[in-house]
Amino acid sequence: MERTELLNDNEEAMREILEGHQVGLWTALPGIVQSVDLTAMTCEVQPSLQAVVTNLNGVDSVVNLPLLVDVPIVFPSAGGFTITLPIAAGDEVLVVFSARCIDAWWQSGGVQQAMEARMHDLSDGFAIPGPRSLPRKVPAISSTALQIRNDAGTTYLELSADGKVKIVTPSEIDITGDINVTGTIHATGDVLAGSVSLKNHEHPFTVPSTPFSGETGAPS
Repeated sequence: MERTELLNDNEEAMREILEGHQVGLWTALPGIVQSVDLTAMTCEVQPSLQAVVTNLNGVDSVVNLPLLVDVPIVFPSAGGFTITLPIAAGDEVLVVFSARCIDAWWQSGGVQQAMEARMHDLSDGFAIPGPRSLPRKVPAISSTALQIRNDAGTTYLELSADGKVKIVTPSEIDITGDINVTGTIHATGDVLAGSVSLKNHEHPFTVPSTPFSGETGAPS
């Protein structure tokens, strides 16, 4: 549109002003993790969406948005408990941008005055793990139960609506501490106490007042 046309069209002029303002207003976008600092609970993220830049000659080019650094990672957390994930380079995340500068809050916690007047800026993002593009979608998601699982679905903990809890693993389950059970334990395999087999152990015996002694047979 010619400049003279724009000046004579108030509605179009306002639309151009609003669109120009929105270009620098960031709300949320997908990104790919480049590196992780689990000690600081932060990561570096490359935004997954590119931007169009127009040079002085009016020529458009597509460029990557700048790398987002020191982005706080959002793990589900409350009441002294946290669910952590082994987030790593290559993982996809959703970066949500704060309406105001988060630097003072991030460094000191509590209620802080914003250190700068910036708003909806690329510097003030939070990385939320979870979003998936189609090439990285999770296969075979259960439509009837809650699962905590690996992507392959070979290892998972499942809670069903009927109250059943199911644990599936191709390896083993390690438990440190005591186990208290109210009810019956059913095992299709063996149970070991140290090196003593529940299925195959034997007991030594003697017959009083006789020279006879030996071992019992395995349980049947």
